[in-house]
Amino acid sequence: MPQKPTRIKRRQFYIKKDYQFNFILKFCLLVFGGALVSMGLLFLFSKGTLTFSFEHSKLVVKDTAFAILPAIILTNIITLVMVTLATIVVVLFISHKIAGPMFRFEQDVKEIGQGNLTKVVRIRHKDQLKDFTDSLNHMTSSLHAKVLETRKEVEQVLESARQQNAPEKLIEEIDHIQQSIQARFELQP
Repeated sequence: MPQKPTRIKRRQFYIKKDYQFNFILKFCLLVFGGALVSMGLLFLFSKGTLTFSFEHSKLVVKDTAFAILPAIILTNIITLVMVTLATIVVVLFISHKIAGPMFRFEQDVKEIGQGNLTKVVRIRHKDQLKDFTDSLNHMTSSLHAKVLETRKEVEQVLESARQQNAPEKLIEEIDHIQQSIQARFELQP
């Protein structure tokens, strides 16, 4: 009888910290590169024009590129800091919704690969990849049923071989297969 799925409330976040840090760093470097390109283009397009300004009650004529350079640098630094902080928050949130379940899947798939066909993969309701979880659980359940059926068939063949007084070598080989199934897979009866 299928069990009612319980709501999973994860206290520990399953995240590869190196992955998360590298993702944030690459994104911030991309934003920094964009700021440099923007600053360079603005500087290049404003070259060859003149700007008039007052400094200490004097009219000063400067090349526009050099006149606005300090403001461009300050604006880009402020924007970079704000975007970096926003990026960190957003990436942390998104990585916990995607990378967290992927890390959890990795651990659960290793356990299934080691023969635990009773494993049920659970994720939080709002995590992404719910369809993938359902498919993985369906696959594990199907494998469990097939291995369980195979184990029962081997038991029947072994019992039949014993009843028909089959050669001891054949009975030992069938018994070895039965023990091998039991050793390799964790099954519920």
